[in-house]
Order: sequence, then structure tokens, then C-alpha cells
Amino acid sequence: VARRLSLRKHPECHSMAGGKAIEHLAQTGNQELLTFRLPMQHYRNCDFSFSGLQNLVTNAIVQKEKEEGIQEGEILSCVKDVAAAVQHAVAVHIIQRTYRAMLFCIKNSILPSKNATLVVSGGVASNQYIRKGLQNLADANDFALLCPPPRLCTDNGVMIAWNGIERLRAGLGVLHSTAGIRYEPR
Repeated sequence: VARRLSLRKHPECHSMAGGKAIEHLAQTGNQELLTFRLPMQHYRNCDFSFSGLQNLVTNAIVQKEKEEGIQEGEILSCVKDVAAAVQHAVAVHIIQRTYRAMLFCIKNSILPSKNATLVVSGGVASNQYIRKGLQNLADANDFALLCPPPRLCTDNGVMIAWNGIERLRAGLGVLHSTAGIRYEPR
């Protein structure tokens, strides 16, 4: 979405990564000026998918460009509102699917009855709007929320290393030999 909105050309966002630019602009945008249908509402599972949302957003951007009489690559006057609406839709989708997964785990006794923890990591964990929504979800369901500091949420390699450090500190799942480990690169 950031690429399609040409946020690298936006004066406030030229040096930011796409997700950070969306979050920055969304802070002063009006998420209610555009609404996007949430993805996968008819699927009763815990899967995430953003492709349908991406199509809806792209179509809305094209429509707004026509309305404003601008070409692709130019900055929309409502770019902050688009960013806010997209960020909100993504957050709600993540929160709904995570809540469904939490309920599934509770119902099937997969998690401990006390001290359950929701861990959020990777790039999405750096978004404060999404993090706040997940904190509210965790609080409402008596879960602890564990997120690394945002500065560690930008690279999956760093996230994997952070997870390893935490597991080592806790003495959990530490392998003393790598013999017999198989993996499949993607």
C-alpha cells in the first residue's frame, strides 16, 4: 500500500519504510472517511490474508486518483485518511483472527489455564496502533502480551535470535546437538 501511495515521495515519509510511513500518516488521518471490508469474514478459521484487502485498497486509490484528477505516483490529498483506514482494517483483521486462535487454544486446553501469554513479533509488532489493539485483546482475556522493543521488530533474523535468547534464558528447548535437524528453505 505504501508503494502504491508513493509514500517515498511524501515529504514526511521519504526516508521511512512502508509500514512505518503508513503508521506515521495514519496518526493524523481520519480512518472513518474510508472503510474497507475486512478480509475472510466468511471463513471461520484463524488464517490471515491481506490480498483481498490489498485489492480493495488499490481500487479505492485508483478511484481517489480519478476524483482528484491525478496520475499514479502523485500524492493524494487524502493520503493520511487512506493510511488510517488501511491501518485500522489490518489491525481489526489481526485482532479478530488472533482472538479466534486464543479461543481455540482455550477451548482445546492447549494453553495453561493461568499465565497464558500472547507473543507478537516481527514487523507488525513495531506498529503501536496494532500493538495497542492486541494489548486490549490480551487484557480482556487475561493474557499477558509479550512484544520485543520496536527497534528489534524490523528484521526476522533479529526476531529469531531474540527468541533464541529468551528460550536460552528460560532453559526451554535448548538443543545441545544439531545432528538430525532437518529444515526446508523457502
